[in-house]
Order: sequence, then structure tokens, then C-alpha cells
Amino acid sequence: MRGPSKIATITGSPFNLPAWAELTVRQQKMPLVSRMDRMRFVIRLAMENVERGTGGPFGAAVFEAKKGTLVSIGVNIVTIANCSHCHAEMVALANAQKELKNFDLGAPGFPEHELVTSCEPCAMCYGAIPWSGVRILVCGARCEDAEAIGFDEGPKPKAWARALEVRGISVAQNVCRKEAVSVLQEYKKRGGMIYNPRQTKNTRRYRKPEP
Repeated sequence: MRGPSKIATITGSPFNLPAWAELTVRQQKMPLVSRMDRMRFVIRLAMENVERGTGGPFGAAVFEAKKGTLVSIGVNIVTIANCSHCHAEMVALANAQKELKNFDLGAPGFPEHELVTSCEPCAMCYGAIPWSGVRILVCGARCEDAEAIGFDEGPKPKAWARALEVRGISVAQNVCRKEAVSVLQEYKKRGGMIYNPRQTKNTRRYRKPEP
């Protein structure tokens, strides 16, 4: 029989950040106390990702909810990583778990963690949030804003925010929404790639955007 298995070290992760983003993490030493400051931080990540041509117009970050200490960031690197999983939220969550050496950001003894994202989560990222351990989700742009420039956000329940809240994850929407939408529009203006556009006429299940 084979002996006891050893814990393998995983290398070559597709969730590795671009060099400029790694530098941003190292430079952001001061806590971001207010919700708007945290959102504007991830919106800047999204815009820099567009300007540098390193991925899609989306940014995200995980913070300690009370102190505002930055744990990790994520930007959309689907096209440069050749990995459809590499949405900003997924990258931020994966890097937070790596940083804290725990697959559960809500593990006993941990402070509450907050995921801040420049756009509401798509169907994939929405599904990942309950298992990540974050207790708060803060969103900028709406899914319909991303769909307006051609992205496919996937099938998601209309009452998705309520479903998360039932699981003890609070949700804040429309934080700095106009600023977040401006990044999407800039991406479209620059001719950014709209990848995996597989919408059908029946795919759009979202409500009309609120003013």
C-alpha cells in the first residue's frame, strides 16, 4: 500500500495578479474605513486594468469589514490567464484565502470579511460567495450595466441579494454606481473584448434598473 499522502503544493495558479496589481496591494497600507472609499479603490483597479490592457473592466477586493484593512484584490484576468474562472471576485476571494491560509474567510477566530466589487456578481461569482466565508457584499454597477455593453452575466435569481441575506451575508448595492458604469463604458469605447457572449432572448432575467 502507498504511505500517507503528503499535502501537495499547488503552483501555476491562474489567479496570479498582473505585476501592477501586485504592486498596488503592497502599496495600500492604510485602512479604507468608509464603504465609498473601498468602492472607489476597486473602481480604480477596474479602470487601471482597462488602461493597461490586462483584462476586463471589473475590480474587486476583500477587506476586514470593521477596520478596513485590505486583505486581497482581484481584477478580471480572463483573457490573459486563458481561464474563464478569473473574474475579479473569484481572483480576490482566491487570493484572500491564500493570504490567510484558510479556505473559509468566516472561520472561527477570523474578523468579518467584506467583498467589494465594482459590479454585481455574475452567476458564477454569485455561486462562489456563500462558500467563500465573506459576510458582507458591496456592489457598484448592476448586472444590467455590464449586459448593456455586451457581457453575459448568466442566469441568476431575481431575488439573489435576498437569498444571500437569508444565509447571513448582507448586501449593499449601487455604491458609486455611476463611477463604476463609467469604467464599463470606457472599456466599450476602447473596443475591449466581450468574451463568452452566449445570451439568448430568454437569458435576461433582471429587473429594470432602478434610478
